[in-house]
Amino acid sequence: MKRLTNIFLFTLFAGLISGAHAAGDAAAGQALSSERCQACHGADGNSGDPQYPRLAGQHADYLVRALTDYKSGARNNAIMSGFAAGLSEQDMDNLAAWFASQSGVVTPTGAQSAAK
Repeated sequence: MKRLTNIFLFTLFAGLISGAHAAGDAAAGQALSSERCQACHGADGNSGDPQYPRLAGQHADYLVRALTDYKSGARNNAIMSGFAAGLSEQDMDNLAAWFASQSGVVTPTGAQSAAK
């Protein structure tokens, strides 16, 4: 019985932690992305330039974590660190919601080599 209680409490606690992170507003993220992200990552997060990652369709939690890491210096990229430095947590949530809501473009492996 004690084990069952511990499992229940752990599950409840884990759910509370994961739910504590506020959901972003995709419309606000779209507006913010047009100011800061679009030039490199594309209007919808599907960059046509292979040197910039595609953000469309990524998990929102991953995007928030990446931005948080750029802001804190845990991830090192001068350009992204500069952009992330001015973002609030809500801005990051909004951007993540926008890019996560977009459809990611998949480039077949053979298409890249055929284009060369």
